[in-house]
Amino acid sequence: MTSSSVTSDPRIPARDRCVTRYLLQRWDREIPDKVFAVFEDGESWTYAQLHTRVISLAGGLAAEGVSRGDHVAVWMFDGKEAILTFFAINYLGAVFVPFNTAYKGKILEHVLDNSDGRLLVAHSQLLERLEGINTASIRKVLCVGEVPELVALETCTYADAAQSTAPVPELDSPIEPWHTQSIIYTSGTTGPSKGVLSSYLHIFTNAGPETWHFVTGEDRFLINMPIFHIGGMGVIFVMLCRGGSIAVMDSFTTEKFWPFVRETKTTSVFLLGVMATFLLKAPPAADDKDHDVRVAFMVPLTETCTEFTERFGADVYTIFNMTEISSPIVSEPNPTRRGTCGKARPGVEVRLVDENDCEVATGEIGEMIVRTDRPWGMNSGYYKRPEATAEAWRNGWFHTGDCFRMDEQGYYYFVDRMKDAIRRRGENISSFEVEAEVVAYSAVREAAAYAVPSEIGEDEVMIAVAPVDGDGIDEHSLMTFLGERMAYFMIPRYIRILDELPKTPSSKVMKHLLREQGVTADTWDREKHNVRFKREKLGG
Repeated sequence: MTSSSVTSDPRIPARDRCVTRYLLQRWDREIPDKVFAVFEDGESWTYAQLHTRVISLAGGLAAEGVSRGDHVAVWMFDGKEAILTFFAINYLGAVFVPFNTAYKGKILEHVLDNSDGRLLVAHSQLLERLEGINTASIRKVLCVGEVPELVALETCTYADAAQSTAPVPELDSPIEPWHTQSIIYTSGTTGPSKGVLSSYLHIFTNAGPETWHFVTGEDRFLINMPIFHIGGMGVIFVMLCRGGSIAVMDSFTTEKFWPFVRETKTTSVFLLGVMATFLLKAPPAADDKDHDVRVAFMVPLTETCTEFTERFGADVYTIFNMTEISSPIVSEPNPTRRGTCGKARPGVEVRLVDENDCEVATGEIGEMIVRTDRPWGMNSGYYKRPEATAEAWRNGWFHTGDCFRMDEQGYYYFVDRMKDAIRRRGENISSFEVEAEVVAYSAVREAAAYAVPSEIGEDEVMIAVAPVDGDGIDEHSLMTFLGERMAYFMIPRYIRILDELPKTPSSKVMKHLLREQGVTADTWDREKHNVRFKREKLGG
């Protein structure tokens, strides 16, 4: 089957640049002995070994009834089996549909039903959660590990499928770049998770050579995000597209991060949320720059960017992205504009608009909407959610639901999720900006800012904070710290200290739960403690 492109459109790369099956075949021919992946147990796979393993599992999946176009549900922890399953499903021309390993109960029922999968590939220790729930169209489970007894579901073993000698079916026509590669579920912070339909071209464009031009096939990228997340599976795929390599870390921990990076000679890392904060709040060490990392993506960018570069010696970049789009905003190395996400990259159009999709003036806040000049360069809609698809894609632009402002030089600044905006006494407040100041306090590990009702109308600002391990948070000291850094109207009135903030299975803070709980009995109110901040006046 040919791997060349069938279109003369220069925006569409050849199949062997962006389609899994043809990429694996190409790299096996061209760089068979180059290492593709290294793992925590010390094992590594060359491209030839990877291709051989994928072919075996693809034959095993075909023997279990998986055909081209089928949706295959995947419920797996990160590691070797998950990567092989991802690639083997695509090798058959089937659709990879991963679930968060924290799912249970109603949300698990929802994604099982939405997936339309007949086969579920899952780790054995997760399967007890299937008891007593509706498994929808799932008829068979391919089990990683010891097979438990399951009622009403046929079960077979992953090990047998992975060692299969069954042939991989021939394709009656090529797998094309615009065909569906995966369905990735959104976080579901405000409602049921939506399944994002992604083509090969969408995932390729998301962080491909034209988008992240500073990452090359010579790099080794650290994979420390789960494969059911775009930050995990997306980066695995784009390193495959480059003929690069990955270092697979089971999960992020501060203690093992740098030792693993050094051991695996990792050159590129992704630091999401509080990861960079954790690394910076660890005690300085003599070997802080003793590593091969040259590129660190920090999302969101905080004022610690310069400190990170000075301490660890890596160039810091930031981006704005979400599952549905393809990294439309990317920064230069070591950006100096505080809070920026960067500028619009080549190949995308970005607008900031009001509620009627009319452009807002430079410097004003508007919702970011996006489109690309490459067909299939972003999501293909939400699976079985036509109304949500139409709403998101209205007027031919994808609506992100995020508020931004743009300066005169074309730099974009994230303000807030539209649903998280706070209005206090006539002032619009960004919860994101409040959180950035709060986590700058040394004892705060993570923070969430949100609105609660005010007795005099509009909102009051409330924060929920979790302390750095081993530390306590003194509310008066935190208020003094914030008073020196924030506009008076932004300073939170309420502080609630929690061991952990409530999160979705994909580790996003569930602010809607915090808002619903409101001002609880354990909330500290600065007004009751006579801590007040006044508007600064000009003149004497």
